[in-house]
Amino acid sequence: MENTFPPVIPVSALNRAVRIAIERSVTQCWVAGEISNLTRAPSGHWYFTLKDEIASVRCAMFRGRNQFVDFVPANGQQVEVRAQATLYEPRGEFQLAVETMRRAGMGNLFEAFLRLKAKLESEGLFDVARKRTLPPYPHSIGIITSPRAAALRDVITTLRRRWPAARVTLYPSPVQGEGAATQLLTALQTAIHRAECEVLLLVRGGGSIEDLWSFNDEALARTIAASPIPIVSGVGHETDFTLADFVADLRAPTPTAAAELATPDGPGLAEQLAADTRRLQHAQKRRLEQLAQRIDLVGRRLRHPASHLEIQNRHLQHLTQRLDSAIRNRFDLAWHQLRHDGLCLHNQRPNLGFSGGLAIRIGALQQRLRSDLSHQITQGKTACTSLAAQLHQLNPEAVLGRGYSIVRDAQDQIVTNAERLQPGDPLTITFARGKVISCVEEVTPTERSASG
Repeated sequence: MENTFPPVIPVSALNRAVRIAIERSVTQCWVAGEISNLTRAPSGHWYFTLKDEIASVRCAMFRGRNQFVDFVPANGQQVEVRAQATLYEPRGEFQLAVETMRRAGMGNLFEAFLRLKAKLESEGLFDVARKRTLPPYPHSIGIITSPRAAALRDVITTLRRRWPAARVTLYPSPVQGEGAATQLLTALQTAIHRAECEVLLLVRGGGSIEDLWSFNDEALARTIAASPIPIVSGVGHETDFTLADFVADLRAPTPTAAAELATPDGPGLAEQLAADTRRLQHAQKRRLEQLAQRIDLVGRRLRHPASHLEIQNRHLQHLTQRLDSAIRNRFDLAWHQLRHDGLCLHNQRPNLGFSGGLAIRIGALQQRLRSDLSHQITQGKTACTSLAAQLHQLNPEAVLGRGYSIVRDAQDQIVTNAERLQPGDPLTITFARGKVISCVEEVTPTERSASG
C-alpha cells in the first residue's frame, strides 16, 4: 500500500498558504468595533485591536492609509473600518489590514450624502457652465460663518492683509449642531436679499462628517446654486468635501484659501504698481531729457527776432548799395554810349546847306515829277472810262434792256436750241424787269438753207 501522507512543509510555507487562502476567500469588507491597545509606531503605522462583546481581532493601518483619516482615533472609540482579512506570516497571527476608517454610524450619513450628491449632479447643479465668475477687485465681501469660529479670524486676517480696501460684512450663523443648516440658509438668504456684497464666503474650520453635515443640507445647496452673488466655499480641511463645495462657484480647501481666492493680492499689486510707476517715471525722465536736448539744440539754432531783423536789414542795405551802384554804372555806360553815338551821328550827318545851282536843279526835278504824275493820272482816268463802257456793253442786264430775254429749262440751263425742247416742258423767261413761267406748246425746227 502506497504512502498517502502529505509531504512535510515548513511553517513559513504553511503560513503563506493560509494567508493566500484567507485573502482569496474573504474579500474587503466593513467591520465595526471598539478600538483598544492603540499604538502609533515611529514609522507612522497604527496598530490596534478591534473588539466587540464577544471577540477581538488585531488590526494594522499603515501610514500611507491613515494619513487620510479625518479624526484622531483613541482607545474606547467606536469605529468602522474597511479592511482586508489576512495573516501576518512571521508570527502566524490573523489580522485585518485596514484601508479606511470612519466613526461608527457615519456609514449611513455617507450613503445619504452620496445619494443627494448624485441627485443634485443629475439636475446640473454642479455644472461648470452655470458657475459665476468672481469679481477681480471686489469692493464688498460677505462672510457667512459663526462669530466665534476660528475660521472667521483667519478669513478677516487674510482679507486685511491681501485686500484691505474691501468692506467686510458678517452674516452670523452657527456652523454645526442642531438647526445649524436652517440658520445657515437664513443667513445666506439675508445676504442675497440685501445684495450689498459682490462675493460671499461660506466658511468654517475642519471637523468630522457629523460636524460638517449642516453644509450637506439640500435646501442650502439649492440656494447656493441659485444665488445671483458668486459664492466661495471654504468648509473644513483640504480632504473634506460637502455639497456646498460642489454647488458653490468656487471651492477652496480651507477658509483662509477662500479669502485668498476671493481677493486679489493687494501687496503684490501695490508692488507691481510701484514698479510700473518707477518704470513710467524713468521713461518720462528719459523723454524729458531728450526733449531738453532737442530744445537746447533748437535754441542754439534759433536767433532772436531782433537779431534776425538786423541781419536782414544789413543784407537789404547791402543789396540796395549794389543796386544803386549797378544803376549808376549802367547809367554812366549808357550816357557814354549815347555821347559816342551822338558824335558818330554828327560826323555822318550830310551837309544840307544847298548851293544856288543845286536848288534850281532840285526845283526843276520837282516840277517834272509833278507834271509826270499829273499826266499818268489823266491817262489812267481815260483808260478806266473806256473799260467801264466796254463792261456796260457786255453786261447781260444791258442786253435785256434792249429787248432781249433769257430762256431757261426745268434744269435752270439756258436754252439756245429749240429742238432740245418737247411740248409741255416748263420754261423760265427772264426779262430786264421780272420773270415769266411758261410752257412749250409747239417746237418749230429751224429751216436749213438749200445749199446747206
